[in-house]
Amino acid sequence: MAEYLNVPAYSLIHGEGLSTDELALVEPLAIGAHGVRRANVMPGEYVLVIGAGPIGLGIMEFARVAGGQVIAMDLNAGRLKFCSDKLKVDHTINVSAENVMERLSEITQGDMPTVVIDATGSLNAINNGFNYMAHGARYVLVGLQKGEIKVSHPEFHKREATLMSSRNATREDFEHVITSIKRGLVQPTNYITHRVRFDQVKDEFESWLDPANGVIKAIIEL
Repeated sequence: MAEYLNVPAYSLIHGEGLSTDELALVEPLAIGAHGVRRANVMPGEYVLVIGAGPIGLGIMEFARVAGGQVIAMDLNAGRLKFCSDKLKVDHTINVSAENVMERLSEITQGDMPTVVIDATGSLNAINNGFNYMAHGARYVLVGLQKGEIKVSHPEFHKREATLMSSRNATREDFEHVITSIKRGLVQPTNYITHRVRFDQVKDEFESWLDPANGVIKAIIEL
């Protein structure tokens, strides 16, 4: 909480001329970029992203940048519309209105996704994610869950699947995000849905927690 902090320049990620709005989104986008790098997404493969919150949206963006065919899954129809309209996601699945297994089979021509990434942190969603994997698939947990993950070992084993976690991001991921923004591959300002002055935060903060208000990212301005 110091007014000034002296840090060596080599320890910083430099802004490379990006606007303050763009720079405000670099860190959350880097979390998504790191998850995609952990998954080693290859061009053309189906990537199922479970959860269309801010982190999940970033995962979708960088899975698309990597050449993946992205499938967005969520309960919130508004978030799924955002995925289609703003992020140009290839496919969406509304868990509350569609049969997930049938839709995944339809989209992938019966093969199922070769990459599944959870961005919900929901124990139920994480456990269900094991059912959505193709043979040889990689399952990456970005969302954090404090409970126990349960999986049918025979089902997991026969798929020769890989399970891994993804936490935070590295300098490489930050630089990849900044480069992608500069090249126009990602539009971070799409995520900014609300703006508020610092002196208004105490009055507005609670409303941001209501899904009906459609908050993706709120920017606090001085």
